Amino acid sequence: MNSAIVIAGPTGVGKTKISIDLASELNAEIISSDSAQVYRGLNIGTAKITEEEMQGIKHHLIDIVEPVSKYSVGNFEKDVNKILNQNPEKNFLLVGGTGLYLNSVTNGLSILPEADKNTREYLTTLDNQALLELALKYDEEATKEIHPNNRVRLERVVEVFLLTGQKFSELSKKNIKNNNFKFLKIALERDRENLYDRINKRVDIMFAQGLVDEVKKLYEIYGEKLYKLNIIGYNEVIDHINGKISLDEANYRIKLNSRHYAKRQFTWFKADKEYKWFNLDEISEQEIVKSIYTLFNIKAWFNAFYMILLKGRGVYYEKNYITYCNDFFINIISVSIL
Repeated sequence: MNSAIVIAGPTGVGKTKISIDLASELNAEIISSDSAQVYRGLNIGTAKITEEEMQGIKHHLIDIVEPVSKYSVGNFEKDVNKILNQNPEKNFLLVGGTGLYLNSVTNGLSILPEADKNTREYLTTLDNQALLELALKYDEEATKEIHPNNRVRLERVVEVFLLTGQKFSELSKKNIKNNNFKFLKIALERDRENLYDRINKRVDIMFAQGLVDEVKKLYEIYGEKLYKLNIIGYNEVIDHINGKISLDEANYRIKLNSRHYAKRQFTWFKADKEYKWFNLDEISEQEIVKSIYTLFNIKAWFNAFYMILLKGRGVYYEKNYITYCNDFFINIISVSIL
């Protein structure tokens, strides 16, 4: 079983510097796990890493699609697994704050079908009441969790049943993991007040670097399609360009929305108990890199050792025993290191 590292955490926490230093130590490549940095031209507002900051480390999934192109978690999962499965001998770091994207690779993606144009066209002909009744008929459990006026989610419940004959509530819980990697999950944090201060300062730096000009140029090219991406930093400036809010208000809203986003990221990653947390206000970057390096090499050694030890005992037994032993020993070692 191969191993890779996830470096996650809220926006503005300091993932980039640690990931570069760690990648240098491990001779690793970095897979960007940020839903906004896949888009070309969205540089300042996404705090996209520069060529200079990369320090020669190869980065994947940055600037791969135009802002008018649809790029979903499904696309990300396929792209990352292709990179991992074609290069099992390499070390990889998955770095970013988009929890859903990271989870699709580390834990797998549900087997829900893709949207179907003909089915969607049919569902748009139904009024709200008819749509609600169909949703209740096909999947009462899922429908009870949806507001009666939320057509998008109700249509999806009905669509899934019409396409598969199975309930959305059941299929959404079945994940398929399409790689043979075991992931060491690392999350970075800071004291909340300090993190929010870093976010506020970073937004001011973005404005100083020319965020408004960047958004104006992109908006001239892509128009409302850019707005529909709903990316923090861009929609607020577009509202300013269209005269809806002042520049100061745009600045304020970007800071506010970024802080709210950071809070949601905390909630997401804290819910996953596999993450091992490092507080950058309590431990130096160098110490964190050293600790992750040690944990990763120990984890890789255990993987190789148990694969040899349990050879021939069966795939199911082998994988589950390795997972148990890995987690047991890594947790003990983590306590001793920290």
